[in-house]
Formats: sequence, structure tokens, C-alpha cells
Amino acid sequence: MASLFRPLAPLARPAKPSTICAQCRRAFGSSPVLQSGHNKWSKIRHDKAANDLKKNAARTHFCKNITLYSKLYGPDPNNNPQLASAIAAAKRASVPKDKIEGAIARGQGKSSGGEALESITFEAMIPPSIALIVDVETESKLRALQDLNQMVKKAKGSPSSSKFFFSRLGRVVFEKGESGLDVDQIMDDAIEAGAEDLENDAAGNIVVWTQPSGTMQVCKTVGSKFGLKILSSDIVWTANEDTKTRLDASDELVAFTELLEALREYPEVHAVYSNVSKGAMSEEQWAKIEGNLGT
Repeated sequence: MASLFRPLAPLARPAKPSTICAQCRRAFGSSPVLQSGHNKWSKIRHDKAANDLKKNAARTHFCKNITLYSKLYGPDPNNNPQLASAIAAAKRASVPKDKIEGAIARGQGKSSGGEALESITFEAMIPPSIALIVDVETESKLRALQDLNQMVKKAKGSPSSSKFFFSRLGRVVFEKGESGLDVDQIMDDAIEAGAEDLENDAAGNIVVWTQPSGTMQVCKTVGSKFGLKILSSDIVWTANEDTKTRLDASDELVAFTELLEALREYPEVHAVYSNVSKGAMSEEQWAKIEGNLGT
């Protein structure tokens, strides 16, 4: 007797034509997609960071000049042509008004709010055995010390006495300009005013070294007599030659460079000094270090 049931044939759906083009189907492959190592945003971000650093450096330069002339000749630009000229140059460079006012006040030993500034010297040691001195002018000594401690610890350093690596000297830099004067022509007057050594820097400007107490006297006496423009007037820490520490290209170089950049960006830091010397590193790496140090 024949079976009443027939085996059912498997149902097969008709194949649909593909609606995805061959070029699009390539994206579904299992092979990894190669990407460029750089993209447009990373380049923009890099360029912006570089431009910001240049802008900050320029503003620091202008503010330093304003502070110097405010300190030397008074805070009123109407009675201080050097200060008036420095302010005008800062405005042309788009330095904010509050920065200019703060620089004038700092030259008088005050904050922009009128509070008296306190000068402190922060000492530290950074791997590998690099001595560091930071001169700070601040409204709050406790806050500034806490901030500096955190920066140094991030670089694996520690607050520690380091002054014995340095000598304290006064330094005045006169612009050579169009005067044509050289060291020999001003030497007698500079020595009489308290100078201990004179030299030319790489740009041909005249650098006068003196004891810290004689810095202002050299500025006023030599600058006024010969009509020389004062580029800078500082009491600095200079590292003793026999105590300098060599730094090579390494993770320690990266950490030290980042620390110097952070210190220079800190608004209350006046200057940073170190006994570091150039080891096995590129000229570009050394230039970054020198650019953030006071000497």
C-alpha cells in the first residue's frame, strides 16, 4: 500500500539580487584598515600648542620689560618714557591690559590688587642630581610652596638645599644698539659704579656683572651716562663650574624639560636657575632647556 504522505521538499527562498555594490562590500572584509599615523586634527593641535608657547614667551618678555622699567624709574608712564615705550610695545603685541597692569605693580613690589608681594627662594634636587633654584614673588607663600612641591615631585625630584651649587651675582645687560660702544669704552665707569666683570653676549650686547647690591647703581650710572638701553637687570644664581651636572637624552631629560616649562608658565615664578650642563642630546633639546633658565 502506497504511502499517503509524500516527503516534503525543503523550501528554498529565491536568491535576491545583491543591492550592495562591489566597492561597498570591500568594507566588510576581515583585513584591518590601515590608518595614517597623523591626521588633520593632530597637526592643528600641534601647531596651536607651538603658537601658544611662542605667544606666552613673547608676553613674558614684554611684561618683564614693563616690570623692569617700573622698578627702575617709577610706575607712572607719563614721567617714565622707558615704561611708556614698553607698554606701547606690549599693547601692539596684544598683551592683555590686566597683564600690563600686573607687571607695573610687580615692579613696585605689589600684586595687581595692591597687596605686598613676598620674595621666596625655592630649592630642589632633580634626577640625576641636578640642582634647581626658583625665585618667586607671591601674595601667598604657603600656596606657592605647595604648588612648586607638586611640580617637583611630578618630576621625581624633592625639595632640598641647593644654594651651595651656585654663586649670587648681579647682572645688567645693555643693548649695544647703534651706539657702537664696546666693553672697553664703558669699563672704567662701570668698575667705578661697582662692576666686577664685563663681557659681550652672542648678540653683541654688553653684559655687566656685579655684586647684588651694586646692580641698581650700575643701571643708573652707566646707562644714563652713555645713553644705553637696559635690556635686563637681575640678581641671578650662577652655577659653579665644578658642580655642574651632565644631562643626557633620556626619560630624565623629558621630565626635567617638562618641569622647566611648567615652572616658567607659573605666573609667580620670576626666574629659574640650574647647574645642568649639556650631555648627549640634540641642539633642539638643549635649546628648550636654555630657553627656560634664567642664565
